[in-house]
Amino acid sequence: MKLQIKLALYNTLTKLAIIIFTGLLILFSLENITFKHIKARLEDKKIELMKHLSSKEISQILNQRQSFADYNILKEEYIFLKPVSYLSKKAPAESFVIQKRTIEQSTDTYLILTCQFNFNGQNYLLEIGDTMDTVIQLKQTIKEFTLLMLVVALSLTLLIDLIFTKYLLAPFYKIIDRKLIKVNDPLNFDYVKVKTSTQDFELLDDSISSLMKKISNLFVLEKQFIANVSHELLTPISIISSRLENVLAHEKLTEDSENKIFASLKTLNRLKSIINSLLLISKVENNQFNKEDKIKLAEVVLEVSNELEDRMEDKKIVFNNRMEHPYVMLGNKSLIHTLLFNIINNAIKYNSADGQIMVTDTLKQDKYQLEITDTGIGMSEQQIENAFNRFEKFGTDEKESYGLGLAIVKSITAFHGITVQILSANNQGTTIRLEFDKLLQLH
Repeated sequence: MKLQIKLALYNTLTKLAIIIFTGLLILFSLENITFKHIKARLEDKKIELMKHLSSKEISQILNQRQSFADYNILKEEYIFLKPVSYLSKKAPAESFVIQKRTIEQSTDTYLILTCQFNFNGQNYLLEIGDTMDTVIQLKQTIKEFTLLMLVVALSLTLLIDLIFTKYLLAPFYKIIDRKLIKVNDPLNFDYVKVKTSTQDFELLDDSISSLMKKISNLFVLEKQFIANVSHELLTPISIISSRLENVLAHEKLTEDSENKIFASLKTLNRLKSIINSLLLISKVENNQFNKEDKIKLAEVVLEVSNELEDRMEDKKIVFNNRMEHPYVMLGNKSLIHTLLFNIINNAIKYNSADGQIMVTDTLKQDKYQLEITDTGIGMSEQQIENAFNRFEKFGTDEKESYGLGLAIVKSITAFHGITVQILSANNQGTTIRLEFDKLLQLH
């Protein structure tokens, strides 16, 4: 789950807890709130009635045939006035009770405000009642309003938190994207700071830049070391090879001595081949080649297959070239030739006798894919993960295999911006998929 979602959920859950606590507090207090509201309303009515009370109005109320002198159509409220002989000293001047009252043969429960007063020398008992249905309706209204506000508050909270966290974390994702995901080569790292007002993100940006600077320095040192050592080793190897060849040509040697010298020359040639491969990788990674050639891939594949024809005949391997799309790319032709040579050479090396090699291509929108498939021993998942490591060898007995072929492939594809992918399984053959940008296409 993304950090943005987690932060939004955390903020929402925190506010949800507060809102629920407040909502429950309101619901538990609802009984008191509604009763206080109804009581206040009854008191206001009493005050209003007492304010405009007159003898004429009292007479009108008392002359009504029914006891409950004034009520509305829904029988929710009523006013009852009754003359009494004396005022009870024990009874409070004003009190609230919940009692049943019958109006027009309809009995309901009312919250009743009862008070006693004296008007023009006459004592009266006044009741102002409001049905409990009003209390229930008010409670229901407050509940619905509370729940509605809860849902609205939660929705707004989640929306606002998502927007805010997206704005807050935008520099973080920008740092991750620019300075980690899109970094294919530490030497071409973008050290420009991402604009942010958050100190933690500034620290992250600076830390990544500092780390990349150290890694870049180590890469440079490694490449320089490999290049320097390779150059230094080639000279003595060439000198030793020349001397051994001269000994073979001019000295009289026993058969055993000649065999030992031949073995030594073979070892020197193997070492020279390894050094040249390492030098090639170093030069590619240091961008010491141009990329201005217009390369027709179909022609390069044909050239490589012709060069390796003898090896395929030795293992009776059938080469099927099913390329259908004329595709031209910009790059270094020599390196692309080496790239395809190593892939097809591996397809021969790890193939079974009487096997097949198939070359196919597809053109999808802005991408061109080239696939080279063999029917060989295949590779396990662990072997696929380590395939591009230097000096990695996969179950071959060939002495000419140095484990640098796919390492060279990886360097050349990275240099040209080509995506390389290995699709394989044990005993099910291997497919090397190369994905090119659609730079140029011939019609």
